[in-house]
Amino acid sequence: MKIVKLFILLSSVFLYSCSTVKVVSDYDTKVDFSTYKTFAFYKKGIDKASVSDLDKKRIMRAIEGQLVEKGFSKSENPDLLISIFTKSREQVNVSNNNFGYGFGWGYNPWFFGSNNLNINQYTEGTLFIDFIDKNKNELIWQGIGSGAMKMSNIDKKEERINEFVNKIISAYPPNLKK
Repeated sequence: MKIVKLFILLSSVFLYSCSTVKVVSDYDTKVDFSTYKTFAFYKKGIDKASVSDLDKKRIMRAIEGQLVEKGFSKSENPDLLISIFTKSREQVNVSNNNFGYGFGWGYNPWFFGSNNLNINQYTEGTLFIDFIDKNKNELIWQGIGSGAMKMSNIDKKEERINEFVNKIISAYPPNLKK
């Protein structure tokens, strides 16, 4: 019974670790982020992102939704330009699950057990979201999210993109103490 509980716990931890998005952000400490109220997408930057046009639309819709929820409005004459950049790479996890019984040290002719080699291959995606001061044409904030990409169907893809964007945008504006 204890082995079953341990297996369930370890499986839950593994599945949870695969689904998380790791987020970091960086920003210009001299910027007053409270002055920014409007945004637009920076087409030149977004065109360079190495994802499909459909995924670009999904990412931009998710960003727009998050920013509007934070009180920003989309504008023809914005304070901020939003750009994205993406990277992906194949990852392979190999784990060796040994299970067996035996007696004594060293070679054991009475050893009973199994050797399970688990191989898990997945795509790790990284999404960069850049906030650029339009008037100064300077990067003022960057959020980066990395995690496993699950692309089994369109709904799951959209859900995963929303998860990435939500976690990244939740770090904006930076928590400044003055």
